[in-house]
Amino acid sequence: MNIFMSFKMAISSILSSKVRSFLTMLGIIIGVAAVIILVNMVTAATLNMRSQLEGMGTNLINVSISRGGWGMTRSVSVDEIEKIAEENEDSIEYITPIVNSRGTVKYGNSNVSTTLYGVNEHYGKIRNREISEGRFLTEADVTDRKSVVLIGEYVRSQLFGAQDPVGQEIKINNEVFTVIGLLEAKSSNASQGGEDDVIIIPYSRATRLIRNANINSFAVSAKSADTMTAATSAIETFLYRKFKSDDYYTVTNLAATIDIIDDALSVMTLLMAGIAGISLVVGGIGIMNIMLVTVTERTREIGIRKAIGAKTGTILVQFLIESAVVSCLGGVVGIVLGVVGSHFMCVGLGMPAVPLAKQTTVIVGSFLFSAAIGIFFGLYPARKAAKLNPIEALRFE
Repeated sequence: MNIFMSFKMAISSILSSKVRSFLTMLGIIIGVAAVIILVNMVTAATLNMRSQLEGMGTNLINVSISRGGWGMTRSVSVDEIEKIAEENEDSIEYITPIVNSRGTVKYGNSNVSTTLYGVNEHYGKIRNREISEGRFLTEADVTDRKSVVLIGEYVRSQLFGAQDPVGQEIKINNEVFTVIGLLEAKSSNASQGGEDDVIIIPYSRATRLIRNANINSFAVSAKSADTMTAATSAIETFLYRKFKSDDYYTVTNLAATIDIIDDALSVMTLLMAGIAGISLVVGGIGIMNIMLVTVTERTREIGIRKAIGAKTGTILVQFLIESAVVSCLGGVVGIVLGVVGSHFMCVGLGMPAVPLAKQTTVIVGSFLFSAAIGIFFGLYPARKAAKLNPIEALRFE
């Protein structure tokens, strides 16, 4: 008997008992679908997190200076940090001080509490912030400590509604500022606490507004991904020389953060796949049990075939093919359910759906694993069928 006939007989056997065949496949279907859904959810979370981090800025390096204990003030002047950029112009593109605070903003009878960022004219390039209306800060705005602001989409919606905010005057902590620009929305649903809940003003004006001249945070943009290490090293070297210890500052770059997250999520992906893979093994045990029942039911058929010349290997291959076909069909159904299910779950959770191209590895791996499960757990029943004594098999009732 050739392989084609074995496949034909396997399909015929499956179709002759549809309910039992479906129940046999169910463990494989659930296992494959679970593997794909769990892996895709972790992948979607990774893509979402990477997108958010990369949206913070290209080749971004964050510098934070510890304020110290009671009565201590540690800071780095803007002139010092700009000097680092000048001395390392081959690796550092832009730099901005950051003054961060909370403030109450008022316009007419409306008010909102939001995050205030005091920065310079390079902040937009460093943090990938575009303008949808008006203009960004200029060097003159910073030098002259002008009372000008840019507002995020959430702040605009709370203060101005559908009204054009550019040119309007608002109050921040009861001081008057002029809106010169509207930041392009980072999210389609601007919400409180998000990236669109923000106001940007010149850092030179911000230090006066919050009455704190100490600047303890800087954002730096490296010229390229290749110069991230050199830029980070230059900044760390300067800070270590200034403070004589690395306990008083923190320098983090976006690339290193993304690598750490990728490594952690890769481990999580393997863990999730392993947990879901357990259900595939359980499904394989179910296939073995049903195949043992099938061998018992078809004992006389096996005896007749062996009596008319069927070889042991032929019987073995037939039952292995039948087990593999059941498992592979379950794998195909599980793949479809897993891909569709993970897509709707990602959409429902507001995460980006994983492109089909990125699912190729898990789909192919799941299918091959399901086929291997069918062969492995079908081997014992197949060997049992192949070793049946034809005389005893013919006597079986």
